[in-house]
Amino acid sequence: MNGNPSNGESALARQREEIDAIDLRLLELLNARTRVVEEIGRIKEQFTMPIYEPKREDAVMNNVLSHNRGPLDDAAVRRIFERIVDEMRSLQKVRFAAAEGTSTKSED
Repeated sequence: MNGNPSNGESALARQREEIDAIDLRLLELLNARTRVVEEIGRIKEQFTMPIYEPKREDAVMNNVLSHNRGPLDDAAVRRIFERIVDEMRSLQKVRFAAAEGTSTKSED
């Protein structure tokens, strides 16, 4: 299945443009999610609620996994959303600390 290399480069360039556009949409959605998380953090702070809520994080995971139709397998989706949730939790910790006038160290 050998084709003209320039046709391959052209096809590859189109796919990369599509990836770039999707990445920008993902970034927009992640920032929208972050704005909601910031508001949740303000509510938690106002009512002195804990940042870490394992049951809610389980619900988030169950939601995305139950709607996953692939081609990503559930393990990949789980890893991606674990990272997203972890980053959002870290954001809330930083905001809580800033509001309290303290500092936090990144958890690794």
